[in-house]
Amino acid sequence: MGKPTGFMEIARKTDSELDPIERLKNWKEFKIHGDDKERRAQGARCMDCGTPFCHTGHIVSGMASGCPINNLIPEWNDLVFRGRWREALDRLHKTNNFPEFTGRVCPAPCEGSCVLGVIEPPVTIKNNECAIIDKGWEEGWMTPRQPETRTGKKVAVVGSGPAGLACADQLNQAGHEVTVFERADRIGGLLMYGIPNMKLDKATVDRRVKLLEQEGVTFVCGTEIGKDLPAQQLVDEFDAVVLCVGATRPRDLPIPGRELKGIHFAMEFLHANTKSLLDSGLADGHYLSARDKHVVVIGGGDTGNDCLGTSMRHGCRSLVNFEIVPESPHERAADNPWPQWPKVFRVDYGHEEAAAKFGRDPREYRTESLEFVGDDQGNVKKIRTVEVDWSKPVPGKAPFSRVPGSEREFDADLVLLAMGFLGPEKTIAEQLGLAVDPRSNFQAEFGKYATNVDKVFACGDCRRGQSLVVWAIAEGRQAARECDRFLMGATQLP
Repeated sequence: MGKPTGFMEIARKTDSELDPIERLKNWKEFKIHGDDKERRAQGARCMDCGTPFCHTGHIVSGMASGCPINNLIPEWNDLVFRGRWREALDRLHKTNNFPEFTGRVCPAPCEGSCVLGVIEPPVTIKNNECAIIDKGWEEGWMTPRQPETRTGKKVAVVGSGPAGLACADQLNQAGHEVTVFERADRIGGLLMYGIPNMKLDKATVDRRVKLLEQEGVTFVCGTEIGKDLPAQQLVDEFDAVVLCVGATRPRDLPIPGRELKGIHFAMEFLHANTKSLLDSGLADGHYLSARDKHVVVIGGGDTGNDCLGTSMRHGCRSLVNFEIVPESPHERAADNPWPQWPKVFRVDYGHEEAAAKFGRDPREYRTESLEFVGDDQGNVKKIRTVEVDWSKPVPGKAPFSRVPGSEREFDADLVLLAMGFLGPEKTIAEQLGLAVDPRSNFQAEFGKYATNVDKVFACGDCRRGQSLVVWAIAEGRQAARECDRFLMGATQLP
C-alpha cells in the first residue's frame, strides 16, 4: 500500500448527511460525499493487512462476512489513495456491475470483516466505492461497451432487479441477445420500487439501464410472465431462460382484526409512493398517505426503516416501530466475534429522523402484536401488544414467552407490515413444473443455478430467499456464467 501507516494517522470519516429535519422537506438523496482529498485520505486507512477478509464473501454463522461479489477492495482503496481514479473504476468493475447501487444501499458486510475493525473503526469501504463510480459518471468514463461478436443465442431474463440486471449485463457482454422482462412499468425491480428515492435516487437506476440498452440489452416492461405471457412460451422461444423474480410474497400477521382497513404490506406502501412520486411528484394521489396519521410499522430491517422514512416525509402524526427481538448490544457480544457481521445496535436514517421530529427513537423492542382494534366503519384505530421475554422460551411453541401484565395499546390509523418475505410467487413454478425447496424457493444448486427444467436457471432472492442487493448481483453474475457455459459448452465469464 502507498501509505502503510495511514490507519495509525487518519481517523475514520464517513460521508456526512443533511440535517434530519431539513431532509424531510424533499425526497432527494441526503448523503453528502466528501471531496477527493478526503476520500484519498480514507483510502490510505486500508492497512495492507496480510490476509484481507473484506473481500472473502463467506457465510459465517448464517450471515455474510466480507464482500459476496469479492470486490478487490485493498487494490482500489490503494488506487484511490494515489488519485488513480480511472484505474480504481476499472478494478471495481471487474467484480461489480453496479457499484452505484451497492455504494448506496449495501449494509457493507465488507466493513464488518475489515481487519482494521478488530482494533479501530473499519475503513470506509462503502463510501470509497460510491465515490469511485460517481466520479466515473461525472468524468464521462461510463460509456457503452459493445460485445465484439454475437453468438446468435437468445436468452430471456425474467425480472429486472439487481440479479436480473447483473445477469443480463454479463450475458450481453458474452455476445448473447438478451431480453429482460419486467412486470412493472419501469425497469429496476426492488431498486426502482422497493427502495425509496432518498436512499437510491431513481435517476441513478435509469442512467445505468440506459447504458445497458446502448450496449444491446432489450427491456420489455409491463409484461408479467405467467400472466401476460405464458412461462412455457419463453422456454419455447429462447435458448435459455434465467428467473430473477425475487422473493415477493410478504409474511402476513394473522391476528384478530387483520381484515380492518388501513393495514397494508410494506411493499404496497413503498411501491405506490415511489410510482406516484415519479409519475406526478405525488400530485396524482395514487399512493397510501401517512399524513396526519398514527403510523405503526411492524418489523425492523431495511424495509421497516424505509417505511419510517417515507411516513416521516408524508408528515405522519406519530410513528412507532415494533420489533419482537431485544435491542442489540452497542458493542460486539462475546458470541459474535470478528469477522462475523457485527450484530450491534444501529441507528438508520428513518430512526434518526423520527427521533429528531418526535424526540425519541421510534422502536419498541420485545413487542408482540396481539390484536388490531377498529372503529364502526371497519378502519383500524388501535393495536394491542404484549412484551415478550426471550430468556423464557415456551417449549415446543415459541422461543420467547409473554410477560404477564405487560399489555399495551397504541393508536394506529395506518399499519405497515414489514416482517420479511416468504419466497417467490408460485405462478411460474406451477406453469413450468419447477421443483421448489422446503422454503418454497426455486430449487437450483448454488454455483450451478440450473433448475430441474431444461434450459431454465434461477438466481437471486427467488433461489436463495430474501437477501442483500450485493448477493443478488453476485448470483446474477454466477448464473450468467453457468448459462453461458450451457449455451456454448465453455465460458470465459468470471
